[in-house]
Amino acid sequence: QVQLVESGGGLVQPGGSLRLSCAASGIIFSVNAVGWYRQAPGKQRELVATITSDGGTNYADSVKGRFTISRDNAKNRVYLQMSSPKPEDTAVYYCRVFRSTWTDDVWGQGTQVTVSS
Repeated sequence: QVQLVESGGGLVQPGGSLRLSCAASGIIFSVNAVGWYRQAPGKQRELVATITSDGGTNYADSVKGRFTISRDNAKNRVYLQMSSPKPEDTAVYYCRVFRSTWTDDVWGQGTQVTVSS
C-alpha cells in the first residue's frame, strides 16, 4: 500500500520562509509525477505546483516566483519551498502522487500552513 506523509507546516511570518516535505512509502517514487495542493477555509482545493518524474515543474500563477517544488528520489521525498509567503497562502497543504488513473492517485493527510504577523 502507498502512503504519503506531509510535514514542515506551521506558523510563518510574511517575508519568512518555510519548507514542506512529502515522504512516500510503498511506491517506486522516481517514476511518478507529484503535486502540491492547498485548501483554504471556505475555498476549493487548488493546485499549487507539480513536478514530473524527470524534474519538470509547473506552478499556479499565484505562487510563481515565490514557491519552488523539488524532489529527491533517493530519499523518496518531494519538497515545497515557500519564500515570501503571504497571508493568502494560509491553507492546508496536501501532497498527491499521480498514478495510472486519477482514481488510483494517493493523497497525504495534509499539513497546516499559517502566514501571519
